[in-house]
Amino acid sequence: MADWLDPETVRFLLDDTETWAVVGLSGNPSRTAYRIAALLQRRGKRIVPVHPDAPAVLGEQGYATLADIPFPVDVVDVFRRSEYAGEFADQAVAVGARGVWFQLGVVDHDAFVRTSQAGVPMVMDTCPAIEWNRRR
Repeated sequence: MADWLDPETVRFLLDDTETWAVVGLSGNPSRTAYRIAALLQRRGKRIVPVHPDAPAVLGEQGYATLADIPFPVDVVDVFRRSEYAGEFADQAVAVGARGVWFQLGVVDHDAFVRTSQAGVPMVMDTCPAIEWNRRR
């Protein structure tokens, strides 16, 4: 199994965190980010939309950047293409997030190394929905 799919890291992020900043979350219910954010809420997580337009989504105030969020974030969940995702891992470390999650299909090995070396656990190329379903 790849280092970035470490079962203990997945367990930690799913079970021991509360506030998830969802990068790329808009108010479009047909987008995967919207559906996963709704799932996170159903699972008891507080979601924080992070989008340049800063829309309120699923009843939560949005912010244009991670740095704009005025409270601690546990996990930064990234719905951006791989070539753009690494900057959000770096921002997650900068704001003191406890973990980073790159969604299914999002892979940046260099970002994984940087984030891990900073002491922030990271998961890549999977989805919370997939990981929760594996537990059944």
